[in-house]
Amino acid sequence: MTVPAILAPAFAQVFLTFALLFWMGHVRFAALRAGTVRVGDIAVGQRTWPDRAQRAANAYANQFELPVLFYALVPLALYTRKADLLFVVLAWVFVATRAVHAVLYVTTNPLSYRFQAFAAGVVVLLVMWSVFAIRILAS
Repeated sequence: MTVPAILAPAFAQVFLTFALLFWMGHVRFAALRAGTVRVGDIAVGQRTWPDRAQRAANAYANQFELPVLFYALVPLALYTRKADLLFVVLAWVFVATRAVHAVLYVTTNPLSYRFQAFAAGVVVLLVMWSVFAIRILAS
């Protein structure tokens, strides 16, 4: 696999994170302008944002939890030359599950579907790490 093909899913995950950051900012500023929250209520990080703004913040924060393991794996797989077509396909599937999870979170927030997207991402990432570990330990 080429370096761009291997890194493209990581770039997509980074851009998803930035998109959520900008969406969170948009929703938070809208809440402040609408008066549904006051600056004094949130000045030191209290979670008194309206539901929509809190969901955007949670979706953004989630990008620094499970994806950390993805970000750790990509350079390891690249460096050790264990990133093949299977790796790239699984990486794209992982990023897709994160995107679905985020979209569900910031829109209608159906918990059961959101959990299914999260769980699917966990399974895909576990498979990626397992395949990588087997390939490293078997070589």
